[in-house]
Amino acid sequence: MQRRKFIALAVGAAAWPVVSRAQQGRRLRRIGAIMNLAAEDPVSIARAKAFTQGLQVLGWIDGQNVQVEYRWAAGKPDLFQRYAAELATAAPDVILAAGGAALPAVLQATRTIPTVFVHVADPVGNGHVASLARPGGNATGFLSFEYSLAGKWVELLKEVVPNVARAGVLRDAAVAFGIGQFAAIQSVAPSFGVDVRAINLRDAGEIERDIASLAQAGSAGLILTLSPSGPVHRELIISLAARHKLPAIYGERLFPATGGLLSYGPDFADQYRRAASYVDRILKGEKPSDLAVQAPTKYELAINLKTAKAIGLAMPSTLLARADDVIE
Repeated sequence: MQRRKFIALAVGAAAWPVVSRAQQGRRLRRIGAIMNLAAEDPVSIARAKAFTQGLQVLGWIDGQNVQVEYRWAAGKPDLFQRYAAELATAAPDVILAAGGAALPAVLQATRTIPTVFVHVADPVGNGHVASLARPGGNATGFLSFEYSLAGKWVELLKEVVPNVARAGVLRDAAVAFGIGQFAAIQSVAPSFGVDVRAINLRDAGEIERDIASLAQAGSAGLILTLSPSGPVHRELIISLAARHKLPAIYGERLFPATGGLLSYGPDFADQYRRAASYVDRILKGEKPSDLAVQAPTKYELAINLKTAKAIGLAMPSTLLARADDVIE
């Protein structure tokens, strides 16, 4: 199935110039999109739908005056590189880069095609843009988080389990913002009486051993920071939390949507809708270098009550009242 999808997409990219010539009268514009999750992932489908809806509101109808070609990298580094090179060769009018692994791959492949990114952390520190206010270059877009968000995860863990004494913080030490999020958590954890330890998202075996060790210590919970590696290990982390009956706080709704306990973080579907507005402005002649990088404006709290029941937790009524999404 995946192979057939890839072939269809590749053929679609090759057909772009032909389609464009056939519809010159209607000035068909082309958008290439590299998505960070798999094609069949419900979260990825929802995000693509949000982007399409955002375009429609602005008058861009896929298949009529615009053509969107998706690539689904499924968190695999080689696919990000491969698809970025494909899109750069196809030379669409705009590229949508989803996530912190897609953007550097695109910028390595092209420094001329306008690029709009979503849920990317610290694009200035990583050298992707010159500044948030004046990005320069060919890329602009939307930040995945601000570091103050990390303190909220500790607060929520303590609210869910008041007697929690230690937390394993799953972070990607290979990226600067993974280290930065852990540092932000370390700075606030003592005020909540929580001792934190880092769990690196390097490989499945290491994650499994470190979570098992944490569980044996007792009175423990998990915090999964935002990173490209988190969704890749999603099923493993959720299953380990369930096996060891550990309360776990996540930064993305996709985790409680697939069995995780609780998440608090940016509404990433909203970022895809907002990205459509930047694509619209670029297609109408504005330059990404002049469009400021924007921080999240909507945050969402999601709770999976079925998971809470399975690990023996009763969610505080005050927390349930604040939730944007309660999964039963």
